[in-house]
Amino acid sequence: MTRTPLRPLARILHARNAGENPDTIERENLRLRHEVMRDKARGRAQLRLIFLALSFFSAFTVIGARMGTLAATEPVEPRTASVGNQIEASRADIVDRNGRVLATNMLTHALYVQTRDLIDPARVAKALATIFPDLDEATLLRRFTDGRSFLWVRKVLSPEQVQLVHEIGDPGLLFGPREMRLYPNGTLAAHVLGGASFGNEGVNSAEVIGTAGLEKFMDDRLRDPAQAGTPLVTSLDLTVQAAVEEVLGAGITMMNAKGGAAILMNVDTGEIVALAAGPTFDPNDRPNNPTSGDPSDSVLFNRAVQGIYELGSTFKIFAAAQAIDLGLLTPETMVDANAPMIWGKHRIKEFENHNYGPLLSVSDVIAKSSNVGTAHIALLIGGVRQQAFFKAMGLFDASPVELVEARGAKPLRPARWPDIVTITTAYGHGMSGSPLNLASAYATIANGGIKVTPTLLKRSEPMRGERVISEQTAAQAVGMLRRVVTEGTASLAEVPGYAVAGKTGTADKTMKGGGYYKDKVVNTFASVFPANDPKYVLIVTLDEPVEMTGPKPRRTAGWTAVPVAAEIIRRAAPLLGMRPQVEPQPLDGLTAVSN
Repeated sequence: MTRTPLRPLARILHARNAGENPDTIERENLRLRHEVMRDKARGRAQLRLIFLALSFFSAFTVIGARMGTLAATEPVEPRTASVGNQIEASRADIVDRNGRVLATNMLTHALYVQTRDLIDPARVAKALATIFPDLDEATLLRRFTDGRSFLWVRKVLSPEQVQLVHEIGDPGLLFGPREMRLYPNGTLAAHVLGGASFGNEGVNSAEVIGTAGLEKFMDDRLRDPAQAGTPLVTSLDLTVQAAVEEVLGAGITMMNAKGGAAILMNVDTGEIVALAAGPTFDPNDRPNNPTSGDPSDSVLFNRAVQGIYELGSTFKIFAAAQAIDLGLLTPETMVDANAPMIWGKHRIKEFENHNYGPLLSVSDVIAKSSNVGTAHIALLIGGVRQQAFFKAMGLFDASPVELVEARGAKPLRPARWPDIVTITTAYGHGMSGSPLNLASAYATIANGGIKVTPTLLKRSEPMRGERVISEQTAAQAVGMLRRVVTEGTASLAEVPGYAVAGKTGTADKTMKGGGYYKDKVVNTFASVFPANDPKYVLIVTLDEPVEMTGPKPRRTAGWTAVPVAAEIIRRAAPLLGMRPQVEPQPLDGLTAVSN
């Protein structure tokens, strides 16, 4: 920068020659220099102010934006960054065939403690013990002060408990959001759904895994993130399920039974519309699996699937249907029914030592439930063909239904198959299966002879199984089962308008060490309705029932399982959209009325 001198020589000489004071020139130049300096200083000051203003504006803008972002997001507890697998917390809903929710998820919180952040461990321990009576104050305090840095207190909290813990106000108490499985219908369909629990857990989420029933069998599908928003649609009808459970529970109580099971199945699709077992439980608070004793004593025991019982005379229709299908007999063929029947060292008797012989038609053998008549039919068939038929009906294999409990419930059958086994298994003695095995076999007969595979998932098309018996044979078998209700041992099963057909079965209960109880039975009624156009199969099994309203205890299926099944049909058929069919009355039964 060029600096102008305060006393320029030329101007000074000129001023002296002109008689002027040279000092005024110096003062004027000094004034001009100061003005230039002030202008420069003012410009620098303005630039600094502008820069500071922009800086403050930018800082406050960033801070305001961050505060707005924090205010608009859900609060989460801080977590320690670590390397590990991501926890998949989402799980699909389970719904009935009409879309009504059977199982869903609910947002809840877990409570954990960062002990190093606790201000007053003793006060916190006392407050938590007050909120959660099952927690011990001394134990909590010891765990808070034993050197550990992290501690789970509760895995699931109610909203009220969350608020109470909030009010303690200690920074060491932290909440971890998570989803838990909720069954909004309580005990309804408990043995089908099974239950769920927590798997891998973190402070911000927890994995929900199936522990039993459909929840465990379909666990991969329910946990698939790609299908988390798509409910699993079951074959159950929630309204029908409720009616079946209510009637079954009342029947177990009235018949003084240890337990029972009921299965309602569509004969064309194999869909299980209702499956109930009693006693039952609440999957929201599922009890622990028993570690000792008889598993069937537990409320978790699913008698419909896990109960492996001798199913008694319900098997007799299989012998009759096979013999007719092989062309050996017709429903009107007369067979030997003279009791008792001696076979080697074995004596085949009828119930209460009746003798229905000397001859009975095949249809009467079923209606009267003749052991001897069934034995002669089975001998005509032979053991090899009988075994092949049982296998084709699915009576030798565990049910493929979508329940984990079904995998281990394989029917029990003799290792050897001499003639005496051919005889006894024909009337359901010496061979065991589950009520669900029986339901599938009866559905195979009811739908015209096509093998049925049971399912708990909704289907839209009929089954495409193998043909086991001809359509004509199946119709004749249903006709014989109808006579059991109209003329035979299941007269209490008659439900006006629904033409029930079925077969009773009363089997002595087996003892663990071998042999049979003399005063304990398993009673079953296997029914089909309506008989003229079968749509559904209903199996009702009662474990150790006894009917006490008469002069002496009655333990036959006709007095125990049959009335329970009849009430289920009476309640469920209208719910299934089935209108009662009014049978025409004979003319001689009508009364003419004139005005």
